[in-house]
Amino acid sequence: MEQKLGLVLEGGAMRGLYTAGVLDAFLESGIHVDGVIGVSAGTVHGVSYLSGQHGRSIRYYEKYRSDKRFMGLYPLLTTGDIVDKQFCYHDIPWELDPFDDDAFQASGVPFYVTCTNVETGKAEYIRCDSMRKGDNMEYLRAGASMPLVSRIVEVGGKKLLDGGVADSIPLGAFRRMGYRKNIVVLTRAAGYRKKPAAILPFKMMYHDYPEFVNAMAHRHEVYNAELAAVEQGVADGDVFVLRPSVDLEVSRTEHSVKKLRELYELGRADTLSRLGELRRFCAK
Repeated sequence: MEQKLGLVLEGGAMRGLYTAGVLDAFLESGIHVDGVIGVSAGTVHGVSYLSGQHGRSIRYYEKYRSDKRFMGLYPLLTTGDIVDKQFCYHDIPWELDPFDDDAFQASGVPFYVTCTNVETGKAEYIRCDSMRKGDNMEYLRAGASMPLVSRIVEVGGKKLLDGGVADSIPLGAFRRMGYRKNIVVLTRAAGYRKKPAAILPFKMMYHDYPEFVNAMAHRHEVYNAELAAVEQGVADGDVFVLRPSVDLEVSRTEHSVKKLRELYELGRADTLSRLGELRRFCAK
């Protein structure tokens, strides 16, 4: 059986700048994979990796994080979403810091966005081969739309939100798709385990979607089990993990551009320091 190499990208909102650093180090070092699956911020940075646009993620985060339309109370109050749809998913990628969709398509690497189906509470893994065609940008947005502070995204006949609710680390999904070896990029330092969330706000806001509320109630159990599967994969030799070597305490909605740059540089440094190990893993 073909030993396909997958790349699994955890989310984490602003903590995803660690992933951006990792992926830029991949581009610098010529690290290639056979498929990419991402969650939330992982997908946002994953597309720039496949389009070969080194530095794009950190560049536009540094330039636009302080813009009131990027993320925060202003877009939440004016649009119902903590991230402004027009600014972040149209103005930036197509006008202000253009995304190279032609290069993304030319890569030929299968790319999957993980979303949570609000009606079923289950994960959906949606393959996107272009960000300009069809509803693919909406799927990307849906997969990164955090519960409680984002409106449900209705696309493709489905109601979708942040993929991290149902499947934060989709290693199992990629294994089922045939990816036998996987690089997993996590945005939490070693030793982290997720704690139960306060479920009352979800019951109040999503009372019409009990399966989604149930998925949120058990999210910590699923996440911690997925971490255990990742660690077992490392022990078995079919998973290579990159995760922050130190906890820089960057929040999901971090405002400090300095902290975001530090997290990005940590991702680059962690990857480059283990480049020999990574190359051996990819080659075996």
